[in-house]
Amino acid sequence: MKTEVLIIGAGLTGLLLAYRLKNSGIPVKVLEANHRVGGRILTIDSAKNTPIEMGATWFGNHHQRLLQLLEELEIPIFEQFMEGIALFEPLSTAPPQKIQLPTNQQPSYRIQHGTSTIIHKLSSFLDNTELLVNEKVANIEYEHNKFSIKTEDNTYFSDKVVSTLPPRLLVNSIEIHPPLPIELNTIANKTHTWMGESIKFGISYTKPFWKEKKYSGTVFSNVGPITELYDHSNVENDRFALKGFLQNGMSEYSKEERISKVFNQLQKLFGDDALNYLSYEDMVWKNEIYTLFPASEFIFPHQNNGHAYYQQGYLNNSFFIGGTETSPIHGGYMEGAVHSAESIYKQLI
Repeated sequence: MKTEVLIIGAGLTGLLLAYRLKNSGIPVKVLEANHRVGGRILTIDSAKNTPIEMGATWFGNHHQRLLQLLEELEIPIFEQFMEGIALFEPLSTAPPQKIQLPTNQQPSYRIQHGTSTIIHKLSSFLDNTELLVNEKVANIEYEHNKFSIKTEDNTYFSDKVVSTLPPRLLVNSIEIHPPLPIELNTIANKTHTWMGESIKFGISYTKPFWKEKKYSGTVFSNVGPITELYDHSNVENDRFALKGFLQNGMSEYSKEERISKVFNQLQKLFGDDALNYLSYEDMVWKNEIYTLFPASEFIFPHQNNGHAYYQQGYLNNSFFIGGTETSPIHGGYMEGAVHSAESIYKQLI
């Protein structure tokens, strides 16, 4: 099980890096601890094949590296629907305010047929000896300019290793010998994990009742449990959904309790039509053990993302730390994940 570059994590950064290296003729292997690939990109096929994003969703014209990659892979995009009336709930004691969205706002985009399309496309370039799931790395040993990487069942050998795990997860879940610098571990433990505290939810419907009432589907609320909500219909406009974020505290409730609270708020906002739904889906990312390692202190959003410690190689320039949190450009977004992969690729070759 010898490879030249071993990549830990089959999210966007890991898969893109593997794709680039393989195209350059460099032997590569990707180990993923989870039963699925994609990391924090996850498209759920909801009722009546309605795609709902539980992870990364939107991007804009300023995300040029991501846009170039999508064009290279021939993956089409479409503009997020933002036409009509948006609702704003400033107080629980006041009715929601109706705001007509401007027609000249900067557009945001989504990937046609779901964000996971980019994951499936990149994965398709790797065979089942190069991309392995259910392989959680527990130990990395570096000796005589070679790595041995141990999982529960296997040992792999490699010349170079790239971790694309969130930095705090990396330093707290994998034993590395010789150890990485203390300063790096300190920064990693104080680095924010993108999506870590998010709760995303989506609801599929048989018809877009909000559009029929001239609503955009957009909601911003200080009241909760919904804090943000958007239209989430597909590009063909024949599958209809609303998708958004819940308050972080909703993780303390059961899914049934979250459903009850969500529909109480939606009924208040949109009326009884909101109750005639097909399926409710949500994702509490703090419960994903292959995403978030709990922190003992509060970490601000984007804290230490793109830190200088992540821009260099370790262990004789053979061990690299990648992923969206490590990118100095658009850290915490898909654009950052792409930038990280491209940057490490250039260092490796």
